[in-house]
Amino acid sequence: MEIGGLQKLSLLDYPDRACCTIFTLGCNFRCPFCHNASLILPPFSDNIISEEEIFSFLKKRIGLLDGVCITGGEPLLQKKLEPFLYQIKSLGFSIKLDTNGSFPERLQRLISSQLVDYVAMDIKNAPNKYSQTIGIKNFDLAPIKESVSTLMADEIPYEFRTTVVRELHTAEDMLALAQWIQGSEKYYIQNFVHSDDVLIKDLSGYSEKELQNILHSILPFLPAAELRGI
Repeated sequence: MEIGGLQKLSLLDYPDRACCTIFTLGCNFRCPFCHNASLILPPFSDNIISEEEIFSFLKKRIGLLDGVCITGGEPLLQKKLEPFLYQIKSLGFSIKLDTNGSFPERLQRLISSQLVDYVAMDIKNAPNKYSQTIGIKNFDLAPIKESVSTLMADEIPYEFRTTVVRELHTAEDMLALAQWIQGSEKYYIQNFVHSDDVLIKDLSGYSEKELQNILHSILPFLPAAELRGI
């Protein structure tokens, strides 16, 4: 496992659980608004965290933490992810996986093997804006659609979420996105907030009022949709 970060306590990353968050290295997307650019673009920092260090920490947190959030980068790129998750589960922790949904077969395997307990999938934009939003020309959306269908089969608790950026997301885009994933269990809109670790520096978010308007427009299709972190 290539691990680039560990947040020892989070009350936000895993719904209704106190967790730690493990950040894997590498991603197959190049979203211009990504807040973890240092985790997705090599060369990576020399401060790579070993599995031994992770499990030493987790063993000391048994009974103190409820779960572990695996995020990135894109965790499903990691070839040793399954045995890593198995070890975490053997310690009694619940596991939440964050993913961009581009590896549906790997996602299904983890769900079928009961190695994850909750999945948060980023829905980057409406289908016709996906390539632009993830920074990859002529991207084949089929794997994303398959992952959406996998999660909406309700084998496991899940959520979809979108980080909205003024330069990439319009109200019309968000409406098309909502129609695409209509019927999903949970959906969250997150506003883009600038940081020093984004790939593109000249991006901006929306005002709270604008976000409320977007939310109102998609509620007929996603009645459980919410704003997060606003």
